[in-house]
Amino acid sequence: MRVLITGAAGFLGSHLCDRLLREGHQVVGMDNFITGNSENLAHLAGNQNFLFIRHDVSNFIFVPGSVDAVLHFASPASPNESSPLGYINLPIQTMKAGALGTHNTLGIARANDARFLLASTSEIYGDPLEHPQTESYWGHVDPIGKRSVYDEAKRFAEALTMAYHRFHGLDTRIARIFNTYGPRMHIDDGRVVPNFIQQALRLEPLTVYGDGVQTRSFCYVDDMVDGIYRLLISEEHEPINIGNPIETSIHDLALIINSLTNNSAGIVSFERKRGPSDPQRRRPDISRARNNLNWEPHISLEEGIQRTTPYFQGKLGLA
Repeated sequence: MRVLITGAAGFLGSHLCDRLLREGHQVVGMDNFITGNSENLAHLAGNQNFLFIRHDVSNFIFVPGSVDAVLHFASPASPNESSPLGYINLPIQTMKAGALGTHNTLGIARANDARFLLASTSEIYGDPLEHPQTESYWGHVDPIGKRSVYDEAKRFAEALTMAYHRFHGLDTRIARIFNTYGPRMHIDDGRVVPNFIQQALRLEPLTVYGDGVQTRSFCYVDDMVDGIYRLLISEEHEPINIGNPIETSIHDLALIINSLTNNSAGIVSFERKRGPSDPQRRRPDISRARNNLNWEPHISLEEGIQRTTPYFQGKLGLA
């Protein structure tokens, strides 16, 4: 296939480029570098099966030649308010990527009679009242809170994708992506895994807000990309959760990272009022992915952290 990937210079997008190229496909990568990093694609320079187009997907998209599949991954994705890459600090760009960007990429797919895959998110469940979260759960979301620029953009994107599927008969897929980590995460991403690894490598105490009992389900990037690729080549049109069903508290994550990096500085706790839409627990039910895609993650949290740490050592000049 010839595949268009928006957000190609991002963390997940760049790994998807690599996977699709390894599978023998041609890839057209698109990014405007608001949060993407050109270094993530530098190794593809000179690859005759890879074409890069610098472009903002919220504007009309033109791709030379035909495409067989469109993967829409362009969007800020970090919820961290202190990070310049966080969607709370890029609210208009985030809404445009989810709304206008989805409309434009669906248009490219329709014009080419191509399959379409939307990168959605576990954030569409909000601060869930159902645990673990199944695809049939409608969510518990604040539509006007600070996080809503991302949550509602993705919820709109899902609705528009299904409208194109039902009304135009477009061959669509929706991946609801849960917390993912690994090499190529931006050093200023602001999410917990890169924050903890950097603190540990600097031999600093790891900063845990509150009592650390809030949980997330961490999926290593290779497992995530495998799930997304299986969804792309499947015939599934309803949303599918892709993530790690093993739930880990933030406190336990800090202990694991300190142990693996031999950081004896320990943990320091700071009180911080929990935001009204900040989820306390997050864990996917991946029954549909297991049954319909024959997929589940295989890389343990400990192994994933060990694979990720050298990347941040290099970024910090400690390699």
